[in-house]
Amino acid sequence: MTGPRGQPRMPRAQSERVERQPPRPLEENERPPALIVSVAVCVVLALGVIVGAVSVHDLSRHGGSLPGALLLALTLLLLARGMYSRRYWAVLAFQALLAFQILATSLALVVASTILAAALCALSITLAGWLFWKLVGVMARIQAPHEPPPP
Repeated sequence: MTGPRGQPRMPRAQSERVERQPPRPLEENERPPALIVSVAVCVVLALGVIVGAVSVHDLSRHGGSLPGALLLALTLLLLARGMYSRRYWAVLAFQALLAFQILATSLALVVASTILAAALCALSITLAGWLFWKLVGVMARIQAPHEPPPP
C-alpha cells in the first residue's frame, strides 16, 4: 500500500502509536479549565450542602443530620483544595464521585416520568461525562514526569 505521495503507508494501529506524544507536564502554576471547573463544582456543592442543612427545619425527619452534612461539605472542600493544589488523589476521588453521579442519574433517567426530568437527567449525564473525560487528560498531565531540558 502506498500513501498520497507514493510513500509506503503504515498500518493504522502502527501509525497511531508513532504519532502519539506523551502528555506534557503541567507548568508551575498551570491549572487547566477542567480542573478549575471541578474545583468550582466542589465548592458550590459544599456551600449548597451547608445552606441546605442549616435551612431545613427538621433535617432528621428528611433523612439527614447536621454532622453528616458538615462532614460531606468538609470532604468536598478538601477535594477542592486538593484539586486546586493539583493532587492526583483528589482528581481521582472527584472522578469517582462523578462516576457515581453518572450511574445514579442514569438510573433516574430510566424512571423519569416527565420530559423535563428526562432532559435534566440527560444533561447531567452529559456534563458529568464531559468533565470526567477532560479530567483523564488532566490526571495524565499531573503524572507526567518533568524531563530536564536537552543539553
